Amino acid sequence: MAYSPLPADLAQPKPATEHTQRAQARVRRELNFADLQSFNDARRGFIASIDPITIQRPDGHTTFDLEQLYFLDGEAPDTVNPSLWRQAQLNAQHHGLYEVCDSLYQVRSFDIANMTLIRGEQGWIIIDPLTSSESSAAALALANEQLGERPVVAVLITHSHADHFGGILGVVSHQQVLSGEVPIIAPMDFVDESLNENVLAGNAMGRRATYMYGNLLKPSPTGFITTGLGASLSLGTTGFILPSDTICETGETRTIDGIEIEFQMTMGSEAPAEFVFYLPQFKALCMSEITSHHLHNVYTPRGAQVRDALAWSAQINESIELFGHRLDIQFASHHWPIWGRQRAVEYLEKQRDLYKYIHDQTLRLANKGFNKEEIAERVRLPPSLGKEFYNRDYYGTVHHNTRAVYVKYLGFFDGNPSTLYPLPPTESAARYLDYMGGADAVVFKAKRSFKAGDYRWVAEVLNHVVMADPEHIEGRALLADTLEQLGYQSESAPWRNFYLCGALELREGLPESRAFNPSGGIAAGIPIENFFQVLAVRLLPEAAQDLDLGIELVFTDLNCRYLLSIRNSVLNYFKDPENSAHQVSLTIASLDFKTLLMGATDAATLLEKQQMAIEGDATRLLSLRELFDQFVRRFPLVTPRDPGML
Repeated sequence: MAYSPLPADLAQPKPATEHTQRAQARVRRELNFADLQSFNDARRGFIASIDPITIQRPDGHTTFDLEQLYFLDGEAPDTVNPSLWRQAQLNAQHHGLYEVCDSLYQVRSFDIANMTLIRGEQGWIIIDPLTSSESSAAALALANEQLGERPVVAVLITHSHADHFGGILGVVSHQQVLSGEVPIIAPMDFVDESLNENVLAGNAMGRRATYMYGNLLKPSPTGFITTGLGASLSLGTTGFILPSDTICETGETRTIDGIEIEFQMTMGSEAPAEFVFYLPQFKALCMSEITSHHLHNVYTPRGAQVRDALAWSAQINESIELFGHRLDIQFASHHWPIWGRQRAVEYLEKQRDLYKYIHDQTLRLANKGFNKEEIAERVRLPPSLGKEFYNRDYYGTVHHNTRAVYVKYLGFFDGNPSTLYPLPPTESAARYLDYMGGADAVVFKAKRSFKAGDYRWVAEVLNHVVMADPEHIEGRALLADTLEQLGYQSESAPWRNFYLCGALELREGLPESRAFNPSGGIAAGIPIENFFQVLAVRLLPEAAQDLDLGIELVFTDLNCRYLLSIRNSVLNYFKDPENSAHQVSLTIASLDFKTLLMGATDAATLLEKQQMAIEGDATRLLSLRELFDQFVRRFPLVTPRDPGML
């Protein structure tokens, strides 16, 4: 639903209010900002970086830029939570190539994650090649420049989140993997879980991720100041390559280029498919993303399946039991290492107890009858956990994580029948306003609450105004100012980014939309059955409701055939069916089929180049693409959705 931008005077960022200033002062009093251990650890082992700290595509487009974050110096301004400011300094000011120990290196802050390199007998073992190929290639180039050029001999992907595998094509090619020259090692279920998260729900998750990672915000004290999890997300070229080796059980080992690696499976917590590993030669434990220098998300605001806080805690404890007695170094796929057995084990124990405490206390209160919102208001970390900077809300929050634990066990329904069958937001908003005396009356009262610093309540009531009437300029402007103050106060970078991106949407409206498709690099790596499931999610039920269509697909590169069936407004697929009831047969390479359905090529071109052959009723294919929805990435999050989007 289109609406006009706010007038220029209303659309400008506002300073911190007196209430926000007082909130920031409380943070300064409560935490020990004289503790500089994290800064010492973040600087340790620095070798070199690039200058300027920008990464570009060959066409000159900038994919990653830390130059804009050089304002992160000195004391925090009133527009940034002082604790988050500290974390942002750690993430943005320490970038480049670091030595963890002899032959073990990390490139940090070339992306939201770290790329780790192990020097083997002949070449580099790469761990987690970042989000984009531009960033991973730049990281590898820096290591080769500073440490001597070596070939990549293996890639380890610790888990199924895109910031740990999307940059794969920057360090290795499809051909190198297919030929066996460079193995890719990943945890079991990696392929399905990676694609389910990043492709099946990719459009919705991508839109929310844009807010979560602050991609719409300009870096400034009133805008973007890092992600909490890392400096910034690389917005470059992504790819996907099927692993050639899979780790399935704790205790499995591999020796790669003279380096022994012991694996521990950590499935179903931080990521649905994940492992951590120990390097006996270095007495070093890589905790992947199971531990970080913050509280992580049990439920991530970008959207994903709720994670298992109890399993998460148990997996950290298993790491302590397996490796704690022979540990000198703990490092991970984000942030900086910890050196020394005593410090590393204490850190692991407190990260373990962090997730266990949230899990246990949520269920204690749930079993006393409290709902998820009530629990979120009541659970507070004990000082022994909450005062540690590495347990703070820089990424996940106690508030969201308690609600996630509740949903994990009890679902989103709170048991109150009044919430069993709610109206959709736009309908309920209009009725709320009618009951409350209309939009003008609500805004009048909201102004008083804003002056009193009651920002959470103002956001709640003004949401009804905007959902009912996004052209109510005064209401929209006040909601934007309210979200902005909430963002200023947030210790969580994702919360800050969501609030500030929401304010931006309210002030400026929506940018031009574009269709969403998986990138070419991702599409090339998607197994064909996973691609069929992508098509199934996109099937338009009205367009397909009278269809009974069978398409035989003979894939020239896969040496197999499939029956693609559309009946009952549902797409199903069958591999090598005995009885292939179809109206048309298509002989084609799997990648050509993917690009055809994605709109990157057309049937006429493929026929002309003899890259496709058709048998049977070719007319059944003419409108095939029209059966599938085209997702628009830039849909609104804080204003009404256009009913025409259905």
